Amino acid sequence: MRGVEYRGLSRIEGPVVITERSKNVGFSEVVAVYDREGARRLGRVVDMSENWTAIQIFGSNTGLSAEDSRVEFLGRPMELRVGPGLLGRIFNGLGEPIDGYGEIFSSQRMDVNGLPINPYARTYPRDFIQTGISAIDGMNTLIRGQKLPIFSGNGLPHNKLAAQIVRQAKIRNADESFVVVFCAMGVKYDVARFFLDDFEKTGVLANVVVFLSLADAPSLERLVAPKCALTAAEYLAYEKNMHVLVVMTDMTNYCEALREVSSIRGEVPSRKGYPGYLYSDLASLYERAGKISGSTGSITQIPILTMPNDDISHPIPDLSGYITEGQIVLDRELTQRGVYPPVSGLPSLSRLMKDGIGEGMTREDHKDVSSQLFAAYSKVKSIRNLASIIGEEELSEGDKRYLTFGEKFEQIFLTQGEFEDRSIERTLDLGWQVLSVLPRDELLRIKKEYIEKYLDPILQKTGETPDSVPGGTA
Repeated sequence: MRGVEYRGLSRIEGPVVITERSKNVGFSEVVAVYDREGARRLGRVVDMSENWTAIQIFGSNTGLSAEDSRVEFLGRPMELRVGPGLLGRIFNGLGEPIDGYGEIFSSQRMDVNGLPINPYARTYPRDFIQTGISAIDGMNTLIRGQKLPIFSGNGLPHNKLAAQIVRQAKIRNADESFVVVFCAMGVKYDVARFFLDDFEKTGVLANVVVFLSLADAPSLERLVAPKCALTAAEYLAYEKNMHVLVVMTDMTNYCEALREVSSIRGEVPSRKGYPGYLYSDLASLYERAGKISGSTGSITQIPILTMPNDDISHPIPDLSGYITEGQIVLDRELTQRGVYPPVSGLPSLSRLMKDGIGEGMTREDHKDVSSQLFAAYSKVKSIRNLASIIGEEELSEGDKRYLTFGEKFEQIFLTQGEFEDRSIERTLDLGWQVLSVLPRDELLRIKKEYIEKYLDPILQKTGETPDSVPGGTA
């Protein structure tokens, strides 16, 4: 019977308690656990059999004893109160307000586990999102409804980049702007303060819903925080028809909490000690992004994860790469050379880019310019490796020209200010500017009419003609 309290626990193992009561209990059901003083702690059912039920406690187990504790099964899943008053509010990882303004005025509650989206109801993401960052807009384009993670490392400026995307992201050819759901899991106070201060200074805080589970919060709270954040995003997107940008940092902390709980529950570990269901657990979060028919709203995800030891083959980035539609990889070497944002040219990828660029969406030459920049920068990497062996003096003139292109690409195209917002036209013009260093017969990936339309005016401005460029033709 619902609402009945049971006295006594079989075992207490860290944040997991075991009770012998399992009749009429549901998986992921919310449970209230009381200690001998009557203090109430919430938890959720994480495992069960015919004879026992395992409950995760959200918080400390201090004060709990096997004999004097009481358990009450509440008969409902964990829910988040939602309503128009969400925007501008700050919640903890369990969806409880921590900004001093109390609960939002709404009687509507939603299951934080979400409802599965019928694949037939999904619409294919095609709308270009302009972030104002050349390395993303030009070469790894973000599309509305896409999930595009940032793969970073300790000490790299992923937080600055995420804040810049939040400030500048907009949909071209539309007057609609984004509302932002920001979720921090296991981050230090200064990181959370950086984002809150940035949102406040730039005036976007009124359009942001913040969920904070800081480093000193119980690790189990980190497992619930992204579910609460995505539930708020689904309400705003599919019921209020808003465009929602969800930024989640740091997914590595989420996965560490998952490993910790899995170990406590005695589950058989998989790669590097993470549970075997790490892939499906991450997919349950990432797949809550997208667009569905019947709603003009959308959810675009930018999860941030710090790769342990900068290892992109680590299970967390490895599995995230399978689930998401690409990745933005930050490069430590570029950071040390003073390049911001230090987006690594070759490992970064946007799988939906091809469907959101071109005439009518960005500009007709976008695909060709992007492809040529990738190809040329790939050759720069090979020539730099060769130069480190034989010396730059021994390189051919053509190879030296590619090295010049590499320097200009990093200093002119990639490098931009933290508050510099570039239009896609400006980004593509800069792409043509750095490509003008190369001989024309090396631009094999660009149509001739685009070369005549965009490259020749640049050469004329610099006093060069097609004849004066090595390999050029009139």
